[in-house]
Amino acid sequence: MIHTTTLDNGLRIVTEPMADVQSVALSFWVGTGSRDERGHELGLSHFLEHLLFKGSTQRSALDIAQAIDRVGGDMNAFTTKECTAFYVRVLAEDAPLAFDILCDIMCDPAFDPREVDSERQVVLEEILMRGDEPGDLAHEHFEEQFFAGHPLGREILGDEELITSVRPAEVRAFFAHHYRPHNLVFAAAGAIEHAAVVEAVGERWRGRSGGERPGRGKPTPVAGARFVNRRQTDQAHVVLGVPAPDRHDHDRYAASLLDVVLGGGMSSRLFQEVRERRGLAYTVYSSYAPYDDTGVLSVYFGTAPERVGEALAVVRAELARAEDGGVTADELERAKRHLRSTTLLNLEDSGTRMSRIGRSLLQHGDVLTVEQVSARVDAVTVDDVARVARRSLSVEPTIVGVGPIDRKRLEVGG
Repeated sequence: MIHTTTLDNGLRIVTEPMADVQSVALSFWVGTGSRDERGHELGLSHFLEHLLFKGSTQRSALDIAQAIDRVGGDMNAFTTKECTAFYVRVLAEDAPLAFDILCDIMCDPAFDPREVDSERQVVLEEILMRGDEPGDLAHEHFEEQFFAGHPLGREILGDEELITSVRPAEVRAFFAHHYRPHNLVFAAAGAIEHAAVVEAVGERWRGRSGGERPGRGKPTPVAGARFVNRRQTDQAHVVLGVPAPDRHDHDRYAASLLDVVLGGGMSSRLFQEVRERRGLAYTVYSSYAPYDDTGVLSVYFGTAPERVGEALAVVRAELARAEDGGVTADELERAKRHLRSTTLLNLEDSGTRMSRIGRSLLQHGDVLTVEQVSARVDAVTVDDVARVARRSLSVEPTIVGVGPIDRKRLEVGG
């Protein structure tokens, strides 16, 4: 059973006790991501993700690493466009230690200037690495074009020049503004008791209040843009995408099922047509990314540069077929079973359950049970998917490519 509580200071707590497990997963979710950064803050959400592990006023970075390693735990963090999360997973007997460390870094980070400079170099190396992965670079360029002029189009890792010059005081100011109770969720799953968690969090956060969730401006996705980063690679990497329902839209369930039918597995239309029947690509898939106020349905494939036009024409023909005819009842049933099975398999450990309930409370304001989600997926009809397909796939896609190709190849199949 899932339990939620909101403390008087606004910090939200959600737990899911799990019988017969010996682990505990604990996490803080911050409702700030890269889209919430202002011009002079580009990359600070991700930089903070790194810096909070570099020590608190009570523990050094080495103290933290050794304490978690000593109990065989897993501690990490990640940054997205709309949130930042910090988590630790340990045996239940070590939960007090893990909780203490997690609260240390979230309540009282040190921001030691030496550690800021050290981690600055790590982040700069990470920024450089993204250029070594042309597939990732294609997705990055796609977001830049699709959300041109909007914060959603920014790269999460941030701006190299800003990261090079940012001072500890500026990082501390960003932290002080965003890492406050009204913008936080604490999530825990595993061998825990809700009342005990609420008491512990309330004690550590007593006297801390305020904060607010970031205000956001809705983007206007760009239709029909074309962009090529011409560079010497063995394959050409192509991403194309169209607008899709946001994460609050009831049609998000139909969009998820359409994504599965199009490119969500080995039996999907794109995998079968592009790879199995024609041998045009080793990797081809679709993905659906719902954000707070918009969404994206995209397709990625990597192919030989001379076959970009042919592969793109096949992909666009499959999208047009879905737009015109929707999906079959058999495809829809397979997609439902796929989503149901994937969800249940992913919920067999405390870490995944913690992530589900934390993200849901932060981004939706409530947490549906797995049964409630399954019921909403099961209620989707063939007509619902057809409506979403027409709504999204009738828009001229934005298309980007990375590799030894020119722009005119992206017009093939248009």
